[in-house]
Amino acid sequence: MTITATITVDPAAVVAPIDRRIFGSFVEHLGRCVYDGIYEPGHPTANADGFRLDVVDLVKELGSSTIRYPGGNFVSGYRWEDGVGPRETRPVRRDLAWHSLESNQVGLDEFARWCKLTGSELMMAVNLGTRGIDAALDILEYANHPSGTALSDQRIANGSPEPHDIRMWCLGDEMDGPWQTGYMTAEDYGKLAARTAQAMKAADRTLELVVCGSSGSNMPTFGDWERTVLEHGYEHVDYISCHAYYQERKGDLGSFLASSHDMQYFIETVVATADHVKHKLHSDKTMKLSFDEWNIWYLDEHQASQEVNDDWVFAPRQLEDVYSVADAVVLGNLLITLLKNHDRVASASLAQLVNVIAPIMTEPGGDAWRQTTFFPFSVTSRLARGEVLRPRIDVPSYDTAVYGAAPLVDAVATVDRDAATGALFLVNRHLTEAIEVTVSVAGLGLTSITEAVTLHDDDNYAKNTMADQERVGLRDLDSVGIDGDTVTVTLPPVSWSAIALGT
Repeated sequence: MTITATITVDPAAVVAPIDRRIFGSFVEHLGRCVYDGIYEPGHPTANADGFRLDVVDLVKELGSSTIRYPGGNFVSGYRWEDGVGPRETRPVRRDLAWHSLESNQVGLDEFARWCKLTGSELMMAVNLGTRGIDAALDILEYANHPSGTALSDQRIANGSPEPHDIRMWCLGDEMDGPWQTGYMTAEDYGKLAARTAQAMKAADRTLELVVCGSSGSNMPTFGDWERTVLEHGYEHVDYISCHAYYQERKGDLGSFLASSHDMQYFIETVVATADHVKHKLHSDKTMKLSFDEWNIWYLDEHQASQEVNDDWVFAPRQLEDVYSVADAVVLGNLLITLLKNHDRVASASLAQLVNVIAPIMTEPGGDAWRQTTFFPFSVTSRLARGEVLRPRIDVPSYDTAVYGAAPLVDAVATVDRDAATGALFLVNRHLTEAIEVTVSVAGLGLTSITEAVTLHDDDNYAKNTMADQERVGLRDLDSVGIDGDTVTVTLPPVSWSAIALGT
């Protein structure tokens, strides 16, 4: 029996205008993300700063907008001063978060230049684990003040005459987590974050500040943490962070494909909590969410491997997941969920960018290549323009062990009315069957298909590896057509697809 689905795209069902920050990423001093990832001075493509230009090209293709830096867990023990000034005098430090050595050969000035190379915006995190207000104000002065103060003049002397003009700042990282250096109770963190935010905005009231939310929806303090933290700092901050990682467990692919249900629950819970605090404080401000860590991460396997150990070496190979087609389909679905909640999720960061649970992989002295997860992110970033539209989806559900009933198809639409273009992003979660989908785009004025691609393979676990870097890629979606204001498409099983529309 043929499975069918009907999707209606209402041009009035606008979620929000698209902010490019929803397509952000994350670079942490962890494993080979920075060293042997974006930075490898001896590589044939390296520039004068030591950055691999083949990686720069892939980052541009990926379409990453805002890049969160330098952590992550790493930031809670980071002394930012170690990473500025002459490289030959920079100290080697122990990183307690990932039990490795940090050379500090890449720091704020270099990374700011790398962001310019990639056309991305730097989103800086400050250390509220082992440090506090003074250090946050110092790095803000160093980074953003034009000249004429001790720290701004130091930046100029270090070779960066223009301010870095960093707009978004994270007030620590995952401060609810016992794994975090200097972790705190919600009460203690909320007070420190509020005082830090107030001081930073005294220096520059136009800054956009992100306060730490829960590290995951499974944290015992989830919800109550957000309430307590926001009650202290609501009027001083602009975003509260969300972090979530997903993986297939015990061979349960059906539940894994419905992972976006947990992300939706996470978003709705944080929104409800933030709005409760808003009304309790009689505030006129609506809190935005920064989903600044999200991805597929096989954390269980990494913890069992004990690859984070006490060897204390530079840039060890850590968290180097090799992603499958199924992983990429789930990632594409998570991105659909972020877009469907873009009215409140104003910023997001795929964690991470290179080598460490990343869409881009490299080898020292060798190639850089795209993982399977590269494709849904890069295509969505490129095609999603204008406004997000929330579609109505009528489709049968299937049973999952973890989330109960889940729709077999998920989707979101975007439209750029000025450019007369649009896009549909769709996922088929069925394990074995294709699904015939009819999409009404009446009222959009879009009558042609300009591009249609899918990520699907007969082997759900096919991967791109160093030995076979192009095993998985996008395919043309042949089973698609448009007649007037109706798009018809057959979605392969376990697939992510994108359809671009024009006039």
